[in-house]
Amino acid sequence: MIKIVDYGLGNIKAFYNLYKSMNIDIQIAKNADQLKNADKIILPGVGSFDQAMSKLNQSGMRDTLDELVLEKKIPVLGVCVGMQIMLQKSEEGVENGLGWIQSDVIKFDSDFKGSENKTPHMGWNSINLMIDSPLLKTLNSHSEFYFLHSYYCDIKNSENILATSNYQKEFTSILQFNNIYGIQCHPEKSHSSGINLLTNFSNI
Repeated sequence: MIKIVDYGLGNIKAFYNLYKSMNIDIQIAKNADQLKNADKIILPGVGSFDQAMSKLNQSGMRDTLDELVLEKKIPVLGVCVGMQIMLQKSEEGVENGLGWIQSDVIKFDSDFKGSENKTPHMGWNSINLMIDSPLLKTLNSHSEFYFLHSYYCDIKNSENILATSNYQKEFTSILQFNNIYGIQCHPEKSHSSGINLLTNFSNI
């Protein structure tokens, strides 16, 4: 059973409706009891890093989430800010992240020259596949996803970078560390590419 962590941020209903339309078992978890029997977890997120961490810490699900991901090795998919909070910290705020991945979140250059690369990075962009992964089955380096973000994950270990995208610079758009997956884009807004990725995650 896939559980979507509902801690007050993220497009919960969009994920729920997409999986339901594909006849894939999905439930929304709003507390630790509802989360604890998950086979797979989706950690969504929109807004700021500090806001996301504050809401997650207040949700009562933080300890259960750590147990499932770090001890039981349940596959988890962080989306947008949900991916960013899996890291240690962010230039966007002062809160500590979940610390599952030893890297930080960095801000795009707001003074970058060129009108096509202004912050935020918003709209459609392609991914560049770096490492084969079950998460990327049926996708290729021409697959396009929808992005909306001003910060990116500065992943230190290249072995954790499944795919990159280019905006001002090459940045990590999809990552994996053991059972932990993250995507900077919004699959729920990315039409066929997003559907393929979410289907692949359900089959991991």
